[in-house]
Amino acid sequence: MPGDLEIASAAKLLPIAEIAAKLHLAEETWSPYGRYKAKVDAAAYAALPEKAKLVLVTAINPTPAGEGKTTVSVGLADALRNLGQNAMLALREPSLGPVFGVKGGAAGGGWAQVAPMEDINLHFTGDLHAITAANNLLAAMIDNHIHQGNALGIDPRQVCWRRCMDMNDRQLRTIVSGLGGKSNGMPREDGFDITAASEVMAIFCLAADLDDLQKRLGRILAARRFDGSPVYASDLHAEGAMTALLREAVEPNLVQTLAHTPALIHGGPFANIAHGCNSVIATRLAMRLSDIVVTEAGFGADLGAEKFLDIKCRMNGMQPDAVVLVATVRALKSHGGAPKESLAEENLSALRAGIPNLIRHLRNVRGVWNLPVVVAVNRFTTDTDAEIALVREAVEAEGARAECCDVWARGGAGGEDLGRAVLETLKTPKKLTLTYADDAPLKAKIEAVCKRVYGAKDVSFAPGVLTALKKLENEGCREMPVCIAKTQYSFSDNQKLTGAPEGFTVTIRDVRLSRGAGFVVAFAGNIIAMPGLPRRPAAEEIGVDAQGKIFGLF
Repeated sequence: MPGDLEIASAAKLLPIAEIAAKLHLAEETWSPYGRYKAKVDAAAYAALPEKAKLVLVTAINPTPAGEGKTTVSVGLADALRNLGQNAMLALREPSLGPVFGVKGGAAGGGWAQVAPMEDINLHFTGDLHAITAANNLLAAMIDNHIHQGNALGIDPRQVCWRRCMDMNDRQLRTIVSGLGGKSNGMPREDGFDITAASEVMAIFCLAADLDDLQKRLGRILAARRFDGSPVYASDLHAEGAMTALLREAVEPNLVQTLAHTPALIHGGPFANIAHGCNSVIATRLAMRLSDIVVTEAGFGADLGAEKFLDIKCRMNGMQPDAVVLVATVRALKSHGGAPKESLAEENLSALRAGIPNLIRHLRNVRGVWNLPVVVAVNRFTTDTDAEIALVREAVEAEGARAECCDVWARGGAGGEDLGRAVLETLKTPKKLTLTYADDAPLKAKIEAVCKRVYGAKDVSFAPGVLTALKKLENEGCREMPVCIAKTQYSFSDNQKLTGAPEGFTVTIRDVRLSRGAGFVVAFAGNIIAMPGLPRRPAAEEIGVDAQGKIFGLF
């Protein structure tokens, strides 16, 4: 059977003008980027009502290979259109880090892909590069201000702003910059985050419009003075130029699935470091242009869905009308202790031991957030009928519904049973409840997520963290939500504790204010904001043939 790239390369795409016509976009409100991509002026449609139902696709804790969440999202949108629904997608942009690292591309797979796949997975329309440039402009302006006399009294030891790049590069996590003599600046400890973890990315994805984007950029905490008082990006007069760099990037990107379903792909924060959702601007535009919007949140529901709800929905007054929880038999067997090399073999005992991971996520969606949910079993050819039956039985014992989907091999046709289940679920609306109240102390918010969502017995705070939280509250940040950065592979902060662990303690080792984005980041365990490449990165398999066609990208 052909691979993802071969399927995508053979697909017959429609000119982007025909996709725009499906959405009834006025010609003057969109700009083509070649034949199959376009930028859409979301502001031109701001007066339209947000009429669509919103379907959030999330998942169990993944294995390093992912669980096909984007593939299911794409296939579900295609299936809903097959069923006569005016559906479209609102997804995140891939980062080059995972593309060249361990996971590969993030444009779906098989016959459930968004296209052009190579463009989307590589430079696309340049949004992530614009975000990188805006981030690093502020970094340059901070260091230049110190070099040019430091009128604001910035303490070089308390510069909060880190540089970024859209690549996994552990060598840049902690560096010393400004070496080489007086003319090269003030030597200081510095470092890089991956662009997906930059606060500029978070701001980009949470801003309501261009004006809100500029205001949020101005609120970025850039550094502190020698007396500890804050210095913001607006004090450096940086927000205007940063916004200028993002002026085109802030317009959502219009593409299509292989079945020609319209898709907006915009913004790409990681859910294990940042908040894991595509842009508010793109989501709202999709809700104005269609009747059902399928969107996704990164990694498992303990990360992406929690942040989608407690950050994105809290800030913007939206909520999902239904949740699709993606699981695979392979991943559940892995959570049950089956070794990687045996996941293709039937193993009911390992599957039974891993199913509690799915059940905890299911109970969180229904019990913590009060949302209706359908479990999507993303089927692999090696899954047996007995294994599928065991998963279905466990889900039905919880009073929920499970449907198999085979969208990788069959496209939208393989997701129609799931589509019907989602349509049925949408008939019973629920009122979203959040994990914690706005006015709870920051410490209590962190504890609420760790205990109510992760299932932790206790939360430990490293020396200085509680003092830092209290300082942030005294500076007016108590009402902010929290964004916990932790491993995606476990409910805990230890990736080796798979399944549904009990009795564990989450350790919060550091906190970082993202004032422009409007949340406080709490780092749990050994999670870091600049990933590294694996022993054998996916980049080793990627190349270009003599005809200029890319191979090895998946």
